[in-house]
Amino acid sequence: MAFSPDGSLLASGNNDRTIRLWEVSTGECLKILQGHANWVVTIAFSPDGRLLVSGSEDRTIRLWEVSTGQCLKVLEGYSAWVRSVAFSPDGRLLASGSSDHTVRLWEVSTGQCLKVLQDHTDWVRSVAFSPDGRLVASSSNDCTVRLWEVRTGQCLKVLQRGKAITYPVAFCPDGQILANSSNDQTIQLWDINKGLLVRTLQGHSGDVTSLAFSSDGSLLLSGSDDETVKLWNVGTETCLLTLRSDRPYERMDITGVTGLTKTQREALRILGAIEQDIMDPEEIRTGKGLEIRYTK
Repeated sequence: MAFSPDGSLLASGNNDRTIRLWEVSTGECLKILQGHANWVVTIAFSPDGRLLVSGSEDRTIRLWEVSTGQCLKVLEGYSAWVRSVAFSPDGRLLASGSSDHTVRLWEVSTGQCLKVLQDHTDWVRSVAFSPDGRLVASSSNDCTVRLWEVRTGQCLKVLQRGKAITYPVAFCPDGQILANSSNDQTIQLWDINKGLLVRTLQGHSGDVTSLAFSSDGSLLLSGSDDETVKLWNVGTETCLLTLRSDRPYERMDITGVTGLTKTQREALRILGAIEQDIMDPEEIRTGKGLEIRYTK
């Protein structure tokens, strides 16, 4: 999903191969954009809000006119899914990352591919332009974040902390700090001039799949598979707020409830139900699941 720059529209990409444009104030679906031949994985508005870009599992990128819903251009050349797209701050360039391990830079006005950046050795998951438009950051399943110079296409720095797969990347508005998350459930903050890790934020219990800085760069918002959104103070590395919506069976106590299969119990727990730590009667009868500890 992506909000328009003025916040009046929300665009959503769907597994039915469509993109929907929604009016935020009313919740009304204004347009359905059709043309992709497979799931729409990633979308982004241009800085002026006139264009929308979408990337798909059909290996193409499409540029859409927001006011009419018309597809203006189809950008082709990838050999695998397009996983991330981003406009440059001036709206003239487009960066995209793909499962074919490459990052591509495109000219928006012509649809021409200007550069193919090829140093990653696995899927490229996320791309982002620096606020001044000079750099592109890319994250990958190869456990690295790379910083590329837009003008030359040269890889300037490789940021890596251990062997964790890297997920989204986001630049601080001052362009000095880059945030990225990993599949070890942490968030890293990097000094891009020195290429050094300066902070690690910990607190999520699931993979962090989205990141966004506040306009002054003092706060960072993170969304996770643990079904929470956390607000962080970047300077102090502290979590200021944790948001979580109630699930359908939040805090329902199913302790001692009979007639449920293990699969049903697990599904209820995922949906918010709670259960005291007692052994299933069947496990007691058969002895399965017993753990015997010897102490001196």
